[in-house]
Amino acid sequence: MSVEYGIVFDPERCVACHGCAVACKVWRERPLGVFCRRIEKIWLKGEHMPRLRHASVACQHCAEPACMEVCPEGAISKGNDGIVRVDGEKCVGCRSCGDACPYAVPQFPDDGEGKMVKCDLCVGRYAMEKEEPPCVATCPTHALKLVKMNREEKKTAEAMMLNLLSSSS
Repeated sequence: MSVEYGIVFDPERCVACHGCAVACKVWRERPLGVFCRRIEKIWLKGEHMPRLRHASVACQHCAEPACMEVCPEGAISKGNDGIVRVDGEKCVGCRSCGDACPYAVPQFPDDGEGKMVKCDLCVGRYAMEKEEPPCVATCPTHALKLVKMNREEKKTAEAMMLNLLSSSS
C-alpha cells in the first residue's frame, strides 16, 4: 500500500490568525492576488444559533485529482509521494483545472502568462522527513499537520474538508 503526503486540517483548533496563508505567500513570494492557502469563514448551523469556524484551504493533493484528469496538456501530475504538481512549461492557462477542483484551489496570476499555481507542499524547499512546510510550522494552534497517509485516509480527509466547506451553504 502506497503512502502519500498531505496536510490535514483540524477546524476545532483554527483561530483564523491567517499565519498559514501569510507564511505560504511570503515563503513562495506569490504575486498580489494569488493565494495558495486561504482562510474561509464557515458558519455552522446549530439548533440554537450558528457557530463560526474557519477552514484553512489549500490543495488537498487528492487521491484522485480531478484537476489532473481534465488538464488537456498533461501539465498536472501526481508523484509516488502523493504530491500533485504543475509543470509551468506545459500549462497553457486554460483554467479547466479550476473548474474541476472542488476546493477552488487553482490560482491564475495576472502576469500576462496566466499559468496555474497551487500548493506543492513546498517540496524541495525543506527536509520533508525532518521539517514542516511553512504553513504548518507557522500555525500556533497546530490546526495543520503534515502527515503520511494511505489513499483511504486521504479520501477521508478530502471528504471532511468538502463537508466543512459545504456545511454553511
